[in-house]
Amino acid sequence: MKQSTCSFALAFAAAASSLSSTTAFTSSRLQSSTHQTPSTNNKHVSPLFAAEGSSSSVPTAIKAIEEGSHDELMYALGVNLARQLGDVRPLVENSDELTQLARGLLDTVVGKFDDESQRDLLSRRGEDLNNIIVSRANAIRQKIEDAGKAMLDEMSENPETATLECGVVIHPLEAGPDGFGKGTRPTAASTVKVHYHGTLPDGTVFDSSLGKDPVTFPLGGVIPGWREGLQKMGEGETAMLGVPPAMGYGEEGTPDGRIPGGAALFFKIQLIEVMSAGIGGGPKLLGVDGQELKKGGGGGLLGANGLPL
Repeated sequence: MKQSTCSFALAFAAAASSLSSTTAFTSSRLQSSTHQTPSTNNKHVSPLFAAEGSSSSVPTAIKAIEEGSHDELMYALGVNLARQLGDVRPLVENSDELTQLARGLLDTVVGKFDDESQRDLLSRRGEDLNNIIVSRANAIRQKIEDAGKAMLDEMSENPETATLECGVVIHPLEAGPDGFGKGTRPTAASTVKVHYHGTLPDGTVFDSSLGKDPVTFPLGGVIPGWREGLQKMGEGETAMLGVPPAMGYGEEGTPDGRIPGGAALFFKIQLIEVMSAGIGGGPKLLGVDGQELKKGGGGGLLGANGLPL
């Protein structure tokens, strides 16, 4: 079985793990989810091979893990290794399949299944395994595409939004000082300073500048959906952008798997400043350094009242 096929499938699996419970898209606020860890008397309980609603006869083993103990450290090691593997749940269809997958992982990790036996099994069932991975990966991709299309359609039906010819949907949220779409706007050659928050259709955050410094970059170096959408925004404006796959990362997604192929993307963007090559807005005075003179910023020029501009 080709390694690329496995990576292709697992990348989709990691991104689509919660599509079965897709959250509703609300353009005025970005949704988030919190995950609570159950605890009993400050002891964490971890079920082995436990699955809600499982019809399997495999017994559930529960051992209390005390905080700060060596057991907790080893459990954390297991969690760390599992996180590197990624979420495989979308590749299985029920708790019985998940149990067998977990058995295969555990038997291999602890050495119960030697190298020769592993090779023999993969040789015998390799073609079947390849077929089921491709089939389920394709199903995951279809769910991602369907969820994104549904959200873009819902977003475009809002009378406050505008849909560009390229398919990008813009929902203005907060106007800049000159009003929505007015004032200085960027061009494809502009460099801009922004804050942004990007999510997949299921609400998964794949990138964000919130809580950090604003980001500065040339529009010529970003995905087409950003480039087209930001050119419709005025300086100081905040808007939601709905970006179809063709204007995002296409059918391949990103190499690291954070954005799967065929995924629509949703961004909340604040256009803080058009730093170069902007159009529109009122006339500006430039200092000897070529930079715009700000009110109260000095620069040697005086207004009609005799005070520095």
